[in-house]
Amino acid sequence: MRHHDTSFLFLSYFHIAFQLVNAELKTDPPNIIFILADDLGMGDVSCFNKSGQIKTPNIDKIGKNGIMFSDAHSSSAVCTPTRYGLLTGRYNWRSRLKQGVLVQYDKPLLEMGRTNMASMLKTKGYQTAAMGKWHLGWNWSTTDGKAPVDQKEQCNLDFAKQVSGGPTSIGFDYFFGMDAPNYPPYAYMENDRILGKPTVFYANQPYADCRPGTGVEGWNLEHILPEIQQRSVNYIGKAAGAGKPFFLYLPITAPHTPISPDKPFVGSSGLNVYADFVKQVDAFVGAIQEALEANNLTENTILVFTSDNGCSPQADFKFLKDRGHDSNNGYRGHKADIFEGGHRVPLLMQWPATIKGASTVSQTVSLNDFMATFAGIVGYDLKDNEAEDSYNLLPVLLNPSTKPAIREATVHHSINGSFAIRKGDWKLILAAGSGGWSFPTPGKAEEGLPPLQLYNLKKDPSEKNNLQDQFPTLVEELKMLLIKYVREGRSSPGKIQSNDGPYPWKQLNFLK
Repeated sequence: MRHHDTSFLFLSYFHIAFQLVNAELKTDPPNIIFILADDLGMGDVSCFNKSGQIKTPNIDKIGKNGIMFSDAHSSSAVCTPTRYGLLTGRYNWRSRLKQGVLVQYDKPLLEMGRTNMASMLKTKGYQTAAMGKWHLGWNWSTTDGKAPVDQKEQCNLDFAKQVSGGPTSIGFDYFFGMDAPNYPPYAYMENDRILGKPTVFYANQPYADCRPGTGVEGWNLEHILPEIQQRSVNYIGKAAGAGKPFFLYLPITAPHTPISPDKPFVGSSGLNVYADFVKQVDAFVGAIQEALEANNLTENTILVFTSDNGCSPQADFKFLKDRGHDSNNGYRGHKADIFEGGHRVPLLMQWPATIKGASTVSQTVSLNDFMATFAGIVGYDLKDNEAEDSYNLLPVLLNPSTKPAIREATVHHSINGSFAIRKGDWKLILAAGSGGWSFPTPGKAEEGLPPLQLYNLKKDPSEKNNLQDQFPTLVEELKMLLIKYVREGRSSPGKIQSNDGPYPWKQLNFLK
């Protein structure tokens, strides 16, 4: 077990708790299915938003059969960093990516040799597969050995060659999907190869937010989610007969832009195409549930559903709010922001063999925590250089009212690299504005504002009343805890680790 001299009492408590937890886990190793929606707001799931106008009965069913997490957070307010944190249990800003996301043809972000969810589970005999949006980079081959260029007048990508550094290079037995639906190449990937021959340059797509680039002839964005769905259902049926447990990671492409619901779902919400796409996400979840039932796997399968960050403005917030629907469920901001709307996400989990009945966990949790949680479930002993920012949630899964809080504190991160730290009811933001896309945006909009923001989320969940000048001692305490987390290379108990690369960003001036 990881340990730290200054955390003896903390670790002693959890050592005893884990022993008790493991004594209660009498099932065979469970199958694990992790569904990661893309840009789905907390308010878009009807069990979290009772007054919402989008109904999601299949997603809601997970909460009825298991646990709803009312205070769950993605590692970042944008997608690539969250995927890194989820799969490694390490904050994304410890990697080389200090802000923003990867773009088309970027190099892999997941370090070769770093333990991740798939590689860990493989050591415990799991079949491992991923289907959907990878968005963590690949090593692309080029005809001239230079950096990839994909323009109408020039393309040096050698699409016939094997592509390394992706899912099958880091622990997944099988992959089907693409880098991102709005990035070239516009083609499916299977394992480490492109399916088909990308020969068509797509200067424009029928939906917004697609980058120009090369793809296969007849590429149709509406067919992506149905294809992932069918292959996932087929995989579940095949894996069921293999005689060993499976891990299926499903980072689906919806309801992220391009907002492209399949024709049967167009108009299904009675609102707009974004809401229609959410309805399709719910149907996807229903198909996975039906596949589990058909193969008698529901009882001992962990099924998790969540989102990689808050809802995007592409959903058309004004239109939806005028019709009584709030995608961000009353929280300030949205995707990309350091405010709650950027990183507070819907999170539900069922495991009928172990989690009995419906309950709600109100503790603050991070998607990073599933690395340590799954390690605890399968009996993998994490080393000090693994899952540095992940906490085992098993005690709270078995007893949602468990105290004290499992996490000491949680760090949040925005698209421009701004930091916040949350401990208990208090959240300190190390920025004057949103750190993202909502007002006040980084730059001129922040002029005249205090450089820090402090909110009591219990009394002020909408982050309207900045109390930084009233509680200077608390501000300093939270600031020093964040500095400790950054400098020590970890936030969970264990030996000090190193981060990848320096921090030249202005957002970390507070370290000086």
